[in-house]
Amino acid sequence: MNKTLIFVLSLFLSLMSCKDEKKALKVTQQKTPKNILFIAVDDLRPELNFYGANHIKSPNLDKLASEGLVFERAYCNVPVCGASRASLLTGMRPTRHRFINYKTRADIDVPDAISLPNLLKQNGYTTISNGKIYHNNEDDGLAWSSRWFPEGNIRDYQIEKNVKDNAGSGQAQGGAISHEMAQVHDTAYFDGKIAQKGIADLRALKNKKEPFFLALGFMKPHLPFNAPKKYWDLYDRNNIELPESYVQPKSTPRKAFHNFGELRQYNNIPKKGDLPEDLAKELIHGYYACVSYIDAQIGLVLGELKRLELEDDTIVILWGDHGWNLGDHKLWCKHVTFETALRTPLIIKVPGKTKGEKTDAITEYIDIYPTLTELVGIKAPKTIEGTSFVPILNGKTPEKNWAVSKFKDAVTLIKGDLFYTEWTSDDGVAYARMLFDHKTDPLELDNLAEKPEYQDTVEALAKELRAKWGKDFLN
Repeated sequence: MNKTLIFVLSLFLSLMSCKDEKKALKVTQQKTPKNILFIAVDDLRPELNFYGANHIKSPNLDKLASEGLVFERAYCNVPVCGASRASLLTGMRPTRHRFINYKTRADIDVPDAISLPNLLKQNGYTTISNGKIYHNNEDDGLAWSSRWFPEGNIRDYQIEKNVKDNAGSGQAQGGAISHEMAQVHDTAYFDGKIAQKGIADLRALKNKKEPFFLALGFMKPHLPFNAPKKYWDLYDRNNIELPESYVQPKSTPRKAFHNFGELRQYNNIPKKGDLPEDLAKELIHGYYACVSYIDAQIGLVLGELKRLELEDDTIVILWGDHGWNLGDHKLWCKHVTFETALRTPLIIKVPGKTKGEKTDAITEYIDIYPTLTELVGIKAPKTIEGTSFVPILNGKTPEKNWAVSKFKDAVTLIKGDLFYTEWTSDDGVAYARMLFDHKTDPLELDNLAEKPEYQDTVEALAKELRAKWGKDFLN
């Protein structure tokens, strides 16, 4: 064989080998995406089409669910925004004295913890916080390459009278009302601006060598229920009904209920007693409108991710920081340990792994941190108390089948169909209990904890709760 032919053949084989290597590399990258789009939605309850509801219009969330893995039984570890976010982002459980309320700061409660964004930043990620990720935008400052929050009054009214009446008001002062319907463009409100900032960031990140952790924290459907009129127009209030569980059974401890002070601070809400039915339905209408508004903003961001051809290299995870009561148990807002406040929407889309599945595996929010680090090949710190749910993504049955949530003195063990709650003193002694069996009582209207025939079950659950609420719980 002459030298020319040998050279040509060698060159051809070399090019084919190089092509095969690039193809193999592309497949590998699809299996282990490096970027993370981290979407938080404030006060979003799992009242969505892919959870069995059919009355809220959220086509973009439906599409994400059809491409991801939907968790049917995801639970926050504490049903209040600041504490829930600090717990999730550090992967650490709340205790009696840690992660307590909306004012919680991770960098104060656990100053030595390495948060998820901080760990990623230490491993070469560009980390960006837009909108509400931590409750306090200054929290965990070293974790972020950049932080951004829209300017303006936090209630973000757009109707002139509401802006004027609420000018300069604090969290619980001024002429604030619980909702408004404004004839404005989507970008008039904070969440429209947050979506546009996220889109701009994606464009800037497109050609960077470093992987990114882009966190977008949307504000609605948090109170006040402000949304452009076109989203209110999607719903007919005549078709809105109060929940079936609009009752407070005598068998349930009074400690389980509250006066929903978060809602009462608004001037158009009575200071005590049940809400008038018309007002209750108006609020539900406003909540639905806000969910549809947020859905549209998330759709714009996901559309840009696709247009920029970043989809195949980006994990998308969407979560609500806790549930929310829309009249359930005659309650509004969160701050309780009923399932309506603890159960949350959670979707993860992993290129090459997910394609519209659902799982009923019980998952806690502290499980998100170790899952994401495992997916991108970074070792999680020893402070992490959650368990990665990557096995679920791989089609395996998880060993862990329980979750623990708490709010103030109330601590709840979720195991199988049972929801067991104790109100405990500082020394861990219970002073009130409730037990619901979701197999027979999904609305949590029949407290079994004091019934004689359930005492053995209560005793067993009490022991298990203490074994699983965390080694530092009483400290």
